Amino acid sequence: MKILMANKYFYPKGGSEYVFFDTLDLLKRRGHSTAVFSMHHPHNGRCEHERYFVSHVDFDNMNPGRRISASLRVMYSFEAKRKIMDLVRDERPDVAHLHNIYHQISPSILHALKKRGVPAVMTLHDFKIVCPGHTLSLNNRICDRCKDGRFYNCYLNGCVKRSRMKSLLGTVEMYVHHRLMKIYDLIDVFIVPSIFMMDKLKEMGFKGKTVHIPNFVNIEAFEPQYGGLEDSVAYYGRIARGKGLGTLIDAMSMLPDVSLKIYGEGEEKGALADKVKAMRLNNVEFKGYVNGGALRDEIRKSRFVVMPAENIENNPRSIIEAFALGKPVIGTRSGGIPELVKDGHTGLLFDTGDTIDLAGKISALMGDRGLITALGRNARRLAEGQYSDRAHYQKLMDVYQGVTKRNGTE
Repeated sequence: MKILMANKYFYPKGGSEYVFFDTLDLLKRRGHSTAVFSMHHPHNGRCEHERYFVSHVDFDNMNPGRRISASLRVMYSFEAKRKIMDLVRDERPDVAHLHNIYHQISPSILHALKKRGVPAVMTLHDFKIVCPGHTLSLNNRICDRCKDGRFYNCYLNGCVKRSRMKSLLGTVEMYVHHRLMKIYDLIDVFIVPSIFMMDKLKEMGFKGKTVHIPNFVNIEAFEPQYGGLEDSVAYYGRIARGKGLGTLIDAMSMLPDVSLKIYGEGEEKGALADKVKAMRLNNVEFKGYVNGGALRDEIRKSRFVVMPAENIENNPRSIIEAFALGKPVIGTRSGGIPELVKDGHTGLLFDTGDTIDLAGKISALMGDRGLITALGRNARRLAEGQYSDRAHYQKLMDVYQGVTKRNGTE
């Protein structure tokens, strides 16, 4: 089977990109042919299909004159439609698997895929399909104001990056795509990584066909280390608003004998580093961006991992990776996190934003090496079973084969 994989970024920018690249690698390892559709970017690696990529655009850094044409591209990219038409003509894929295509690519490519008779599935990495602001939250609380297509609430509340103009564009985009074009009706199946997301989509009035397939890791690439080698805990991922790192740092101020190592980069790093300095904390260290085997080696040293997210997480791949390394996780009782972090079995849960609760959970777990090891072993078993590449592949093939049969492309 030949699969066309599409994602707007062709470098590891965030969680959705890691899933995209891991899925691409999984398909190749299983003997499938692949084609890739993405956007040109200075950080891209080499790709044999890059001649089909759409031109680079950076919505956050452009002059006012270009913003109008860029806004039109968000609504409908004729360039993307034309180029993916060429790619499909040349490569003749059996199925297209879309990931994060919003804005820089746009759903215009669905018209091209439909015209060429290529069935399309799409993995939903966030709530953009029902929420113009992507997060399904307002002021760190679950928000359903746009339920049943009432997208004007995005503009009224300034949901997109706290900007009225960006929120207006996001609102118009949703009405154009969902009400005027009904373009997402061309997706055969939506892959949803968490049960939480599936339930919320239904509550929001989403009518598309959904299948639950959680994220995964190549389990053989993760050698577990139970119990840890240092008296430290770890956070890794984007250092951004909504990740709860302010709460975690506040908790660390109550735990002078515990060391926290933060791996990652992001727009909030400077402010958080200033916070640590102002509080005179000697037990919090920013380690910068580390990835691959080097990151796995660092996480192995820690006792456990903390994921204090205050925004609504879907199916955090970072938690699955921690489990594969034999590390229990302390996480928030929100979004899809409790589906992974089973309280008292694969980790501990705390109330979102509750500094005292978080500090108490870190202290209690740090003081019990036996419990850390037991939870870590449970976590590893869960990763080997439900979140392995083997389990993911079988479910993915069921979806691919189902849509190709229905569309007569098998």
